[in-house]
Amino acid sequence: MKLYGIVNCDTVKKARTWLEQHKAEYQFHDFKKQGLEPELAQCWLQQIGWENLINRKGLTWRGLSAEQKQVIQDNTSALTLLLEKTSVIKRPLLEQDGKLLHIGFDKTSYEKIFNFKP
Repeated sequence: MKLYGIVNCDTVKKARTWLEQHKAEYQFHDFKKQGLEPELAQCWLQQIGWENLINRKGLTWRGLSAEQKQVIQDNTSALTLLLEKTSVIKRPLLEQDGKLLHIGFDKTSYEKIFNFKP
């Protein structure tokens, strides 16, 4: 199990806290320190599409110019943005063996994924 995100993101912090409190085994991948492999980003785009992977409510997206936003029309054009500005990715992303299990943090979803009984 791998959790992708940025250390100082509040939602990532909530997910990591939950995982640690429930002694769930996972690896953390920090986009800021470790980057993002193009093949992995492409895999995610194929699974859920750019509309679901890009956080259009976040500061990074809002900081783009209108022209930059207009360029993003499909998975191919989104790939460049994801690789250049990893903070535009919704987070955290929970992944196992290349399959995205969940985006964001939701206690109920994590309980199901990790078979945790409250």
